[in-house]
Amino acid sequence: MQYPQHNPLPIPASGEYQHVKGTLDAVFDWHYELKRSKLLELYEKGKAATWNAADLDWSTDVDIERLVSNRQMLGGGAMINQLLAPPRTLDDREAILLNLHMNAFMLSQFLHGEQGALLATAKIVETVPWAEAKFYAANQVADEARHVEVYHRYLTEKLGISYEIHPSLGTLLADIMTDTRWDMTYLGMQIMVEGLALAAFGLQKMMMAEEPLIVDITTRIMADESRHVAFGVISLEEVTKAYTASELREREDFIMESTHLMRERLLMQPVFERLGWPLDVWLPWATNTPFMRGFRQMLFSKIVPNLKRLGLLTPRVREMYEKLDLLRFEHMKDSVEDPDVVPPQELVQLLLQFLAKPQEPGVAAS
Repeated sequence: MQYPQHNPLPIPASGEYQHVKGTLDAVFDWHYELKRSKLLELYEKGKAATWNAADLDWSTDVDIERLVSNRQMLGGGAMINQLLAPPRTLDDREAILLNLHMNAFMLSQFLHGEQGALLATAKIVETVPWAEAKFYAANQVADEARHVEVYHRYLTEKLGISYEIHPSLGTLLADIMTDTRWDMTYLGMQIMVEGLALAAFGLQKMMMAEEPLIVDITTRIMADESRHVAFGVISLEEVTKAYTASELREREDFIMESTHLMRERLLMQPVFERLGWPLDVWLPWATNTPFMRGFRQMLFSKIVPNLKRLGLLTPRVREMYEKLDLLRFEHMKDSVEDPDVVPPQELVQLLLQFLAKPQEPGVAAS
């Protein structure tokens, strides 16, 4: 597991380590009833699907700047200006930089989220009362360690650009870790954070289709994450129907707050700060431009049907999600019915147009 770290990740202002105080009750299951067949099936799938980071071809030459530059030479710059509708027309160099840093920012947040999942799932092993869930959660802990390993290696050995954890994501992960209730850990990590990440991985894979190493990494991690999200849905189905009114309201509050935090994370303020671009110009663009809105909405395409299956798409949550135009996903298949993520067709068409049919160089942006 030795690899050169050419690009150590930047350290947040809070310091090299973050201590999150959590008090929890570790639960032993002395019954070992093992009657939850869906969880046991998932556990068997997880064991069979285990892979090693060393299986990846780390000798692959990764040069994202060259990849993006090649797109620019084919007229990709004009397409970026049309697709993203930035506040001002970007020249080729600026378009390359925006691509590089947006990609690095997303991959960095994937890494930090995977460390959060590593800690949260270890917590689930201790706190969930059923042996079957402990078995699968233990298997997932190994998955998450592997995900941290490969993203860290890719960022430090191959990419050359990385970002510290976004404060909104850091806040959400701390909230998940400090709550003592095991079902809230599931809700925060398996349903919300990993549900959003699963959709983001799909978009990353499509955008970086010409880079074989990240495609291999993403394909493997998506297969793991689809099981992780299903694990959360299957486990929570047993408890959500028994919530009292006050318990349900607490879960609603958490869903609404975590939705706010995750959407805030996706505005990519650190990218604009590092590029030296004015926040008062670029943050409104990231908030309001149609492509960026569509991107943020697509990331909830698995969260919404999963919440509906669990009975957590309540009137209060629905009201917020309607304002965010997220209810379009409520009739899609949840993670138990279908673990794969299907992004909205209009977003797919725009991306395919950008990736496969670049305009001729010199075409002006509309």
